[in-house]
Amino acid sequence: MLQIPLRKLDRLKPEPAELDRYEMASREDIRALQRERLAWSLRHAYENVPHYRAKFDAAGVRPDSFKTLEDLAKFPFTIKTDLRDNYPFGMFAVPESQVARIHASSGTTGKPTVVGYTKRDIETWSDVVARSIRAAGGRPGMKVHIAYGYGLFTGGLGAHYGAERLGCTVIPISGGMTERQVQLITDFKP
Repeated sequence: MLQIPLRKLDRLKPEPAELDRYEMASREDIRALQRERLAWSLRHAYENVPHYRAKFDAAGVRPDSFKTLEDLAKFPFTIKTDLRDNYPFGMFAVPESQVARIHASSGTTGKPTVVGYTKRDIETWSDVVARSIRAAGGRPGMKVHIAYGYGLFTGGLGAHYGAERLGCTVIPISGGMTERQVQLITDFKP
């Protein structure tokens, strides 16, 4: 197992000014935020996606049934067949005119699963990935080698925009090309 001296880890700890308010929130505040956002999401799904309205109704729940985080267990899960059965855009909760980007799985085991992102979704996604990179030790000015695939798969673009949001230099190599990957990692030293 890789042993890293604790003094080296100290330099990776973010300063309080680098953290956003959610990362410094109390457990009580986090639970309140989760309740607020889940209540909004359940209502939005019920009002805008016929599939969710039907599943909630069949389970005997409505958005107003959600009062505590424990109430979430009353709501039906979304499973992969739900996404496939509503292919391509039946799970979108906004008008297609508000969808800024569409991603999809490869569909190797059936119909692709499709996800539509609004501009706000992409901003949120960038923020979340930037926080994740920072939590893993990434800092502004560092180089980030993106070996996730670009294209319909969400990984490459998510990592790319998150690294840029953090202020890192992005090397967008994508997947494959092992020898070239090794060469660029050796030369660029991300």
